[in-house]
Amino acid sequence: MSKKPKTIPKFRSEAEERRFWEAHDSSSFVDWSKAERVRLPNLKPSTTSISLRLPVTLLDQIKIAANKRDVPYQSLIKTWLAEKTGSG
Repeated sequence: MSKKPKTIPKFRSEAEERRFWEAHDSSSFVDWSKAERVRLPNLKPSTTSISLRLPVTLLDQIKIAANKRDVPYQSLIKTWLAEKTGSG
């Protein structure tokens, strides 16, 4: 049997609400028995730019392979990395 969720207090300001949530765990205020699974098909994963030093000859080979596939070489690198790590 699940516990009844706590009642969320009324807040006078956004700052007061922010302080409250910084000090309280929100999970005790949620009735998980009423939760529904959702799909977010248009959600884009966040990305970060990195700097990667490659030997010139390796980069040339990657660019040639990308050119043969008619894709940008950066996209080819991302595809290969995703396949290699299993995250693609």
